[in-house]
Amino acid sequence: MRTVAIINQKGGCGKTTTSINLAACLARLGHKTLLVDMDPQGHCGTGLAVPEEQIERTMYDTLLEERDGKVARVSDIVWQIASDFDLAPSNLKLAAFEQVFSGRPGREDRLTIALAPVKKNYEWCIIDCPPSVGLITFNALKAADEVIVPVETGYFSLHGLGKMMETLEVLKDKCNKQVVIRVLPTLYDTRTKLAREVLSELRAKFREYLMESTVNFNTKLKEAASFGQPITEYDPGSRGYKDFVDLARELMGARPIEVEPVISEKMSRPAELVQRAKQLSQLANFQFGRTVTTPLGASQPGTGIPSTAVATAPAASSIATLAAPAKTTAQKIDEFYGVKQLGDEVMFSVRFETANRVLIAGDFNNWTPESTPMVRTQTGRGAWTMSLPLRPGRYRYRFIVDGKWVTDPNNKYVEANQFGELNNIVEVK
Repeated sequence: MRTVAIINQKGGCGKTTTSINLAACLARLGHKTLLVDMDPQGHCGTGLAVPEEQIERTMYDTLLEERDGKVARVSDIVWQIASDFDLAPSNLKLAAFEQVFSGRPGREDRLTIALAPVKKNYEWCIIDCPPSVGLITFNALKAADEVIVPVETGYFSLHGLGKMMETLEVLKDKCNKQVVIRVLPTLYDTRTKLAREVLSELRAKFREYLMESTVNFNTKLKEAASFGQPITEYDPGSRGYKDFVDLARELMGARPIEVEPVISEKMSRPAELVQRAKQLSQLANFQFGRTVTTPLGASQPGTGIPSTAVATAPAASSIATLAAPAKTTAQKIDEFYGVKQLGDEVMFSVRFETANRVLIAGDFNNWTPESTPMVRTQTGRGAWTMSLPLRPGRYRYRFIVDGKWVTDPNNKYVEANQFGELNNIVEVK
């Protein structure tokens, strides 16, 4: 289990927002993740809609010793937030921890001991720390393998970062362990000159600590917290979602992306398309985790082309560029069903030979199918198409064929919905 502590003694820099959404994105990418709230304010639970009155035992109970009363196990207090995403909540009781354990030997190891039994149950542990450097933060630092310091791209944050880094280095020496410290710029607003200057200063003075990822200012992140949802659930098409997926992938970045090797000898056009489709499919699998795809070499019904050429919706625009340039759009639709990006628009193409009416519903039209009826093409039997101007982002969608909701047979990237059925997924670059 890799343990990452989110630490900064300054408030309002995005620690809890980073903790919640980083954990949610790691879980979305298929990694079993535990979010540990070590802030007595208990904002992780609030931001994930955990009812405070229903929280009976918290992280404080897992840190106690036998002489203090009944000690809880972390596995007994966790709340399941989503698939592969658990929360170990906290509340104001944790504020008494420093007073209760003052002067006791081993007080700085209580969190490490509490997390030890669940190490095999999770791949990642994200610790949200309080806006102070005390015994609670020292416990988090001793339990962590890595530290992320969120820094708002403002003047006061930049001014205090140097002292914060010095403090962390001193604590790291006291821990007597190797801890990787990283700085994450947050609340970055490209529209303001000050934010750009602060980011430039961070790159100049803290280059060895600075992460490549940046969390941009995005109102969707604040809205998600107010609705008690991580950004992965509230708006997967937002800039905030992309930023935290990039952050999660950067933390996972030690693992190389393995793709099909490029064959230097000249290949036929069909073989070249298959080779490129394999590479794009593997890259999509790395980005989105548990992707459901059609086996290589299989053909989609009524097309006669390898399914991977139409199944990988996130890479649709890349695949579309490989089509023969001399062919018209109508010919492409007939020969290549699925989802593809053509300029500023995304084209949905599908074949339902016996259908009288085909609609499309998704995140892009607030799931109102009547607003986007598909058009039957004149060149292909049972071929339907619809072009929509979509902003970059991740979208869920389904087709409605003569009143029946169905998935896109040419897009095998899917995820389950709340009704136990499958939604198709497309990512617009």
